[in-house]
Amino acid sequence: MVCYPTFGGSGVVATELGVALADRGHEVHFITYKQPVRLDLISPNIYFHEVQVPDYALFKYQPYELALSSKLLDTVRYYNIDMMHVHYAIPHAYAGYMAKKMLEDEGLYIPMVTTLHGTDITLVGNHPHYKPAVTFSINNSDKVTSVSESLKKDTLRLFSINNEIEVVPNFIDMKKYEKSYTDCQRELMAAPEERIITHVSNLRPVKRLIDIVQIFARVQKEIPSKLLIVGEGPEGDPAKALVEELGLTDKVVFLGNSNEVDKILCFTDLFLLPSEKESFGLAALEAMASGVPVISSNAGGLPEVNLDGVSGYLSEIGAVDEMAANAIKILKDDATLKVFKKHAKKTAERFDTTNIVPFYEKIYEEALSKALVK
Repeated sequence: MVCYPTFGGSGVVATELGVALADRGHEVHFITYKQPVRLDLISPNIYFHEVQVPDYALFKYQPYELALSSKLLDTVRYYNIDMMHVHYAIPHAYAGYMAKKMLEDEGLYIPMVTTLHGTDITLVGNHPHYKPAVTFSINNSDKVTSVSESLKKDTLRLFSINNEIEVVPNFIDMKKYEKSYTDCQRELMAAPEERIITHVSNLRPVKRLIDIVQIFARVQKEIPSKLLIVGEGPEGDPAKALVEELGLTDKVVFLGNSNEVDKILCFTDLFLLPSEKESFGLAALEAMASGVPVISSNAGGLPEVNLDGVSGYLSEIGAVDEMAANAIKILKDDATLKVFKKHAKKTAERFDTTNIVPFYEKIYEEALSKALVK
């Protein structure tokens, strides 16, 4: 399992997939530059191998792809790995392909599954400097998956792909979202009469944090509320400036990065995700799994996750007034909020680990069958 080890969706899903596979009896080896944030290594079927890049003055930029492909080669040899699953096209699919070719020179054919997650295709991968390498890596993968139908369409539109792309959505373990807290300590964040609205992301421009503050300002005029913003990123400071300008400093809390998002969602009433681009919307799904309805844009894969009028509402990108009005519809009374919370959780159950992981196992079996033929 090759992935980024950070808070991003691709790393989270890759880690959760590896853990789920280990629970199902598979031996899983994570290969990346540091231990993934959601990997605790308590399973006897899970291993972690750190990619180390020697610092040579000769290089202006240290060659991570070279170090990664070499680490893959060594790990496959030593542990008799059956196959590689790389998450994110750059640089993982490219490094994986190089490892495959080196192994083939030794008479070993190791199939590679590549999962496309979003910005590796729509942003980074589509850059002219990287596009040829991304196209080559996708076309030379044994199996290719995409986390949403929307991302699959974007990939086929932006690249010359002659490989089949199968849609396997992101997933969550619903058991982890069963409320185990006897006390969510809601009073630490809000008064009893206040609703709690939350946003979780890396606070990049694509998340439209300014829209979030403006939506909240409109809701706050109608319904006493608090806004919790979880994460760190470049839009944090402009958003704080707007909060101060609007006189909402005592109503908006910037919590920074947190490993306790589940506890935050425990006392959240509504989740905001008005993104400009969203290949899937894992943050929305995690909120829904906690019984939190979602107000989101209709960008990318979000309509595949957030069902309009059921688990929340969808609006056009930038439709701040409509999003605020929809938020007020949900929050206006306890009975309405309770119905949306129930439907949000029910909708999230479609993406439970037990429903999705078997799709990956089937893909692995097909890739291995191709390897046996070769």
